Amino acid sequence: MTAIEGIEPSAVPSGPGCAECETAGGWWVHLRRCTQCGHIGCCDSSPSQHASAHAASTGHPLIQSFEPGEDWFWNYQSQDYYNGPTLADPQHHPLDQPAPGPAGRVPADWQQRLS
Repeated sequence: MTAIEGIEPSAVPSGPGCAECETAGGWWVHLRRCTQCGHIGCCDSSPSQHASAHAASTGHPLIQSFEPGEDWFWNYQSQDYYNGPTLADPQHHPLDQPAPGPAGRVPADWQQRLS
């Protein structure tokens, strides 16, 4: 396989949820996976937008959705979708983990908090 700059297929996900939200007791709408180091962060629709913050602070511009049934990649630098290889398992967060998530931390009025 030819190496693709910014993608390390063997990098495993950092965990089942957003690393920073888990530490801070926060919540997320959807999850994104850094294709270079495996960091799991929350999407830009989430209150804290940790995936894009990770990309900006590390220079790791490519992510893949970490949602079940989604395999698309996004490039923060070009602001466009990207084609990439299959990454190391797991391919998504646990199926019993809701979106938004995690269970028990999502406020009842979560949709109003996003505006």
